Amino acid sequence: MTDARPAQGQIPDKPALEGLEEKWDAAWSGQGTYLFDRARAAQVGRAGVYSVDTPPPTASGSLHIGHVFSFTHTDLKVRYERMRGKTVFYPMGWDDNGLPTERRVQNYYGVRCDPSLPYDADFTPPFEGGDNKSSRAADQVPVSRRNFIELCEKLTVEDEKHFEALFRQLGLSVDWTQTYRTISDDTIRTSQRAFLRNLERGEAYQDLAPTMWDIDFRTAIAQAELEEREQPAAFHRVAFHRTDGAGDVHIETTRPELLPACVALVAHPDDERYQPLFGSTVRTPLFDVEVPVLAHPLAQPDKGSGIAMICTFGDVTDIIWWRELDLPNRTILGLDGRVVSEAPEAIATDAGQAAYAELAGKTVFSAKKRIVELLQESGELIGDPKPFTHVVKFYEKGDRPMEIVSTRQWYIRNGARDESLRDRLIALGKEMSWHPDFMRVRYENWTNGLTGDWLVSRQRFFGVPIPVWYALDENGERDYDRVLTPDHASLPIDPSTDVPAGYTADQRGVPGGFEGENDIFDTWATSSLTPQLAGGWDRDPQLWSLVAPFDMRPQGQDIIRTWLFSTMLRSALEDDRAPWTDAAISGFIVDPDRKKMSKSKGNVVTPADILSQHGSDAVRYWAASSRLGTDAAFDPQNPTQVKIGRRLAIKVLNAAKFVLSFPVPEGAEVTHALDASMLATLHGVVRDATKALDNYDHARALELTESFFWTFCDDYLELVKERAYNQTDAGQASAALALRTAMSALLRLLAPVLAFATEEAWSWFNDGSVHTADWPVAPEEEWGDPAVLTAVSAALIGIRRAKTEAKASQKTAVASLTLRADDLTIANLRLAEGDLRAVGRIETLELLDGSEELVIEGVELAPQEA
Repeated sequence: MTDARPAQGQIPDKPALEGLEEKWDAAWSGQGTYLFDRARAAQVGRAGVYSVDTPPPTASGSLHIGHVFSFTHTDLKVRYERMRGKTVFYPMGWDDNGLPTERRVQNYYGVRCDPSLPYDADFTPPFEGGDNKSSRAADQVPVSRRNFIELCEKLTVEDEKHFEALFRQLGLSVDWTQTYRTISDDTIRTSQRAFLRNLERGEAYQDLAPTMWDIDFRTAIAQAELEEREQPAAFHRVAFHRTDGAGDVHIETTRPELLPACVALVAHPDDERYQPLFGSTVRTPLFDVEVPVLAHPLAQPDKGSGIAMICTFGDVTDIIWWRELDLPNRTILGLDGRVVSEAPEAIATDAGQAAYAELAGKTVFSAKKRIVELLQESGELIGDPKPFTHVVKFYEKGDRPMEIVSTRQWYIRNGARDESLRDRLIALGKEMSWHPDFMRVRYENWTNGLTGDWLVSRQRFFGVPIPVWYALDENGERDYDRVLTPDHASLPIDPSTDVPAGYTADQRGVPGGFEGENDIFDTWATSSLTPQLAGGWDRDPQLWSLVAPFDMRPQGQDIIRTWLFSTMLRSALEDDRAPWTDAAISGFIVDPDRKKMSKSKGNVVTPADILSQHGSDAVRYWAASSRLGTDAAFDPQNPTQVKIGRRLAIKVLNAAKFVLSFPVPEGAEVTHALDASMLATLHGVVRDATKALDNYDHARALELTESFFWTFCDDYLELVKERAYNQTDAGQASAALALRTAMSALLRLLAPVLAFATEEAWSWFNDGSVHTADWPVAPEEEWGDPAVLTAVSAALIGIRRAKTEAKASQKTAVASLTLRADDLTIANLRLAEGDLRAVGRIETLELLDGSEELVIEGVELAPQEA
């Protein structure tokens, strides 16, 4: 380890943390400290590059403390790899498109999108800045799709500026020249090209099928975006009438409003109660529609009456029954969540039509209330409804339960119906390293539990357009067998304005002409391509070869099923490989009551005030103290770990200043046993911390380093400072050099965590940045014995305790003191006897063996201070 002489004039009289974030962010930017060195990367090749598939935060409001937590985890590993000599590719993306952005724009500007309206070049939103008192669509001004998209782009750009400023304040060592947006032309081109390749290989397809539908957002939702919530419900016992006149069959349902959509009854094939009914028919209450009684193993004999009605569609099980039993589709719910006006053809009787008319146009809630009244009037409701609570599926960002409607959507095959693809995805997951490893099981459980292909189309406005048109037949109807696709060279395209090859603009929407696809891609269909977007897959082959497959995918555990799985799928389909070698999964941030923080619960903490109040290094320390995959509690009123981190950062500055006050003579060598012991102990810390960081265990590395740092400051520095001050002491050079060498290594060990304090202290006696300095390396052979420092530290603690028990100041001189311990400990203490006497102000120190434990005997304070 080499050491430059300190530039004493650069060390402030009173080192402080305040202002370091602005000072060093400006310096790093000006010096290009974190820029990806492409020329060097080309020289060292892929093995010398460390690349990160950074999570692109959603630009829809503000960052929260969870972002600080997980992004710090990433930065710790990145800074370590940079100091280990890797050329780091650490980009940043912004996830602009998607439903959260649209909702924020609606509420921020008081507008809603109406694609039927023309573009208004002079449009000014009714307000700006979130002054909207209502988020209801009726209170929002309708605007054209283009006007709406312009507002989305305007607001997301502003959000991104705030996000970058906060990340810079946090000290993320991102290369800010390597950024992308999920709505830019480059992103649209990449996303559209990847989809067209999926389509060409038969991995993407379109289908008219039951679809999970959010009636508020008016869009289809994929399986991965669903969450379950407890909701009140009630069982309604309803009588179906056997067509052979032999009585009624009672079923229990929570969805009586779907009786007009009933297509069959179903029971388990082994249920002896209903075996005689299999193959027969019954007639539905109120609507008098004849439906079959069928057997299927998914029916639950112990649920309700043991026989259920199959409706199109009440839940996902209905879809399975409908598909596997080849049943008709009698969907009655529209895209707005209301009962459609036209009754299914199967309802043929006047009474059935009249009953249906009572429901038409009503919401699900109102239709349920009315049909219960009708069933009570007809006597076909048996007893009173039985209230209970159950789990219902919601869109994760929605406010009302999902409905299932039949729509035409685009899908990408994901292994749900392709066993070979599913097995390949599982195998690729096993090839990766997961940190922590048990997160791999969550990925495998999700992959094995898929029930349908990935629905990637959305009926929204701000996103990547699906790049297809449809030929229109002679009646002006879409011919779904004649999908028109663009040439890859023409991308990006917007089918709502661009014209397919072989057609002219005036053929849009006319018989024999064409019609553009209005749907956009699900935001995950774009985010699943973040390695390709950041790494230049379709625009920069050399860059792609240098960074892919990426080294690290850092992310939260809650989006394993969405972001991680979808990225793995796209990489498997395109390159037949995992997109990364390692996945680093952070835990959740929970509030003091151990509840997960979320905007819906109102317990989210925004980090700006915390960073400003306590300093970024303190917050980084808090994040670094938690292992990957482990939840961390955060109490903004009493952030204990943050305060501990601030204390550590301040101590680093003060300790560095103190250490640098001791001059190191030319040609100095470490000759004193205590100094060599301290460095040997430090070298053990270096080895263990390095191993921990190699294994993505930043918390362990910090724990080891911090523990040694306090031993270094509280014990070793106190022990040797008198010798280091005394330039007539033969051991002065050894102490000064050991102090400087240790401080150099400690600053580098702590640099990934305390990014600003260590850079400040490093600048006092080194050129260049600590963050591009070499990571400390322990020598192969030690010249010191760690046991010496251990023994002397224990003795020092004992001396301090003896003075405290004597109610004397630690500065009190001691006339005589006896230490008794085992032979080896006493031998080690003799090697540092002079330092012990100096720090304890001991005139006569007697070291005796004969005790298995170190004990202090015969403490006699100096007479003048007794």
